[in-house]
Amino acid sequence: MNSISDDLLSPDFKETPYWWDRSPRARVDPEPMPSEVDVLVVGSGYTGLCAAMVTARGGKHTLVLDQHELGWGCSSRNGGQISTGIKPDFDLLARNHGVEVARQVHLEGIGAVKWIGDFIRAEGLDCDYRVCGRFYGAHTPKHYEKLKQKLSAKPGLEIDAFLVPPENQPNEINSNFYHGGIVQTQFSSVDPAAYHQGLLARAQQSGVQVAGQTQVLRIERAAGHSTFTVSTSRGIVRAAQVVVATNGYTSGITPWHQRRVFPIGSYMIATEDLGDGVAQSLIPNDRMVVDTRRIVVYYRLSPDGRRIIFGGRVSLSETDPRVSAPRLHRHMTTIFPQLREARISHSWMGFVGWTFQYMPHLGCHDGVWYSMGYCGSGVALASYFGTRLGQQVLGQEEGRTVFSDLPFKTRPYYYGKPWFLSASVGWYGFLDRLGI
Repeated sequence: MNSISDDLLSPDFKETPYWWDRSPRARVDPEPMPSEVDVLVVGSGYTGLCAAMVTARGGKHTLVLDQHELGWGCSSRNGGQISTGIKPDFDLLARNHGVEVARQVHLEGIGAVKWIGDFIRAEGLDCDYRVCGRFYGAHTPKHYEKLKQKLSAKPGLEIDAFLVPPENQPNEINSNFYHGGIVQTQFSSVDPAAYHQGLLARAQQSGVQVAGQTQVLRIERAAGHSTFTVSTSRGIVRAAQVVVATNGYTSGITPWHQRRVFPIGSYMIATEDLGDGVAQSLIPNDRMVVDTRRIVVYYRLSPDGRRIIFGGRVSLSETDPRVSAPRLHRHMTTIFPQLREARISHSWMGFVGWTFQYMPHLGCHDGVWYSMGYCGSGVALASYFGTRLGQQVLGQEEGRTVFSDLPFKTRPYYYGKPWFLSASVGWYGFLDRLGI
């Protein structure tokens, strides 16, 4: 096992997200618990807060509970990259669900990217949101040709993009690691924890009651009863409607959901302040960056342009930030040899929620509403589908989405512990090393 060496650390090194320096997770004494509510939301991330805002503004007494500090999970830990997040390509979706469903799925993903920008502006959220575009780097020349083909294959179902031939790559990234790529111009960036703080403030202003450090223990509905009894670490609450918004932190309190979404740890580091112009010289147009490898890395400039924020998957099984930090540093310096002497100021991780269909799902099962499984692209999708879910709880037609009709499948022998993950990561890493 690799351990982190002192010469790799900045003097102020922290094992907490870089974003928490600006927006720390507040540990406050929760308010007294109500005995009854109209809507009880489990999970205080983007999904839960967006759903709660809608129901509270619709006149429903809404309570949001979280077993940790509010927004403690991936909503304040992610990389702040905003994209469509629809993993399956059009042809695969068309084979599995039909051409029209495939079209609607991709259009809705594209719509979510525009929606979140409109939403942030309408709510006046101070979170360093900007439309900066994303560079999608080709790991091999064959990958570049595939990207080139993809760009022309479905012009009506792709985000606006342009090709970056290898000779033009220095305009986008100061690295020889890739073999060209594409720039998806409508993708954007945000400070994820500041965005969450803004959502939380708007939710509370809308009348949402929130309580952190409150663990949900059981969700029950007696036969013949329309209301739920929710047992928590601070007492019992009766709720007319329950929303589960736990994504990568879904647990056995809702076993049906737990069997359909599995947690994958994603790990991140932030470099120390690199000084004036150094980080910007590496990514001159302030793009988000990902690449075509199956075990993807993702990185960007910090909002002030003085650091690199770098993330990815660095082990077969889950580990901790002190082990992941040097591994991520090696990945980063393979792409940017210029950063070999750059020290790490922050190292952290969080769990993203993945599904067996590589797509999010939302709807209602046994009377419990849910939205989850954003597959690592939850900034736009969790906010968008959380809003749609809140509209569905209110019975509003605009909450309807093609994702509500997609089957939410599990796999045999999966009950919440992803025993298959190590083998999958190992195999995908092997294929990446071969350039396949």
